[in-house]
Amino acid sequence: MESVSDLADSRTATDVLLAELHDGHLAPAAAVRFLSQAARRSLHQAARRPQALAELTALHGVLFALAAGRRPGRCWVTASWALAVLHLGMLEHRDRLAAADVLTLMRANLPALPGGSSRASGVLAIGLDLADGRLARHQGTTSPFGEYADTFADTAYWTWLTLRHEPSTAVRVAAVAAWALPVAAVTGLAVYRGSMPERPRPVLLRPASALQAVVALRHLTCHRGVLASPRPVWAPAPVCPPRVRPSRRRHGP
Repeated sequence: MESVSDLADSRTATDVLLAELHDGHLAPAAAVRFLSQAARRSLHQAARRPQALAELTALHGVLFALAAGRRPGRCWVTASWALAVLHLGMLEHRDRLAAADVLTLMRANLPALPGGSSRASGVLAIGLDLADGRLARHQGTTSPFGEYADTFADTAYWTWLTLRHEPSTAVRVAAVAAWALPVAAVTGLAVYRGSMPERPRPVLLRPASALQAVVALRHLTCHRGVLASPRPVWAPAPVCPPRVRPSRRRHGP
């Protein structure tokens, strides 16, 4: 029987590992075995793709340099590199990154880069999102790796932007519900069922896409002064002050 580490189909390998975890009733020993086998497969698959690993490391090296002196900065880029390396097996039949993958990873790292907090950053993120999808379909480079990276790029960037800069509590709650909760729910369902659930249909993703436009527009039109003072991601965002119209009353005699 072929080893899990050697399985070319990433979904099949994931289902095998989840089934073993499920059969072990989520016991500590089963969880440790699941994590060790998943790590072994990830490292084995990364080693089988030295060109993709080199491209990924070079890209994050550039991003790491650009993130110097920023928050979350280099810690964010390092986490992005580690997650991407551990999922190189999802490239499946490919042994190198595609241009669309590069755009997706750049979008995921916007919070760590210069201009990541600028008023136009939300519009830039939407532009990169549209560009990487079109490019992947045009070049025929779609893959589970790209789909995974796209999902996590959306979750990471939009949750960060909303919690960091959005003044409305309702929009902040909606952002968590639209991006963070679905990832947690799919992960929990996969562990509970012992297999990966099917991807949601595009119609179910439209509310999140609409919320992206709302958050990007609000961030674009928000008063510049709100973005000036640094604060922790978890701290409440300040409210955009109303614009004061100049008085038409004439002073003096």
